[in-house]
Amino acid sequence: ILASEDIGNADPHALPLAVAAAQACEIVGLPECRLTLAQTVAYLACAPKSNSATAAIDEAQRDVRESRLLPVPVHLRDSHYPGAQRFGHGRDYQYAHNSPDGIVAQDYLGVDREYYRPTDRGFEQQIAARLETIRARLREAKSNRPSADQLDESSEEK
Repeated sequence: ILASEDIGNADPHALPLAVAAAQACEIVGLPECRLTLAQTVAYLACAPKSNSATAAIDEAQRDVRESRLLPVPVHLRDSHYPGAQRFGHGRDYQYAHNSPDGIVAQDYLGVDREYYRPTDRGFEQQIAARLETIRARLREAKSNRPSADQLDESSEEK
């Protein structure tokens, strides 16, 4: 649990290492697996720590428990069944893999809510930088989108 709860994305190698150590101990057994355990304990103890993913899932679950739920945005709903088009499901969906950097400015959550806040420790520094690029792109796209009032005005002009 240390590898996920306390180290998390600060060192994403911690969890596979801990799982591999547990498997090695099952196969090798004592007393030989004490070396595997010592190596793993030393690695995990020295690994950078982050509980950002734990805090994010806790916050998201709290929103669910407190009924702060929103429907899935229409463009993200399944469009592969008969009648989906009639409901607008999948319309205007943008496939991120078609974008040069894999980022598209579309709404994935339905609210301005950010659950995951990475630390500046270990590998999470790189995740934080990438996430800031993504969030900046989303903010920029949102600021360039016409507001509901502007859309109403343009439809009245027609």
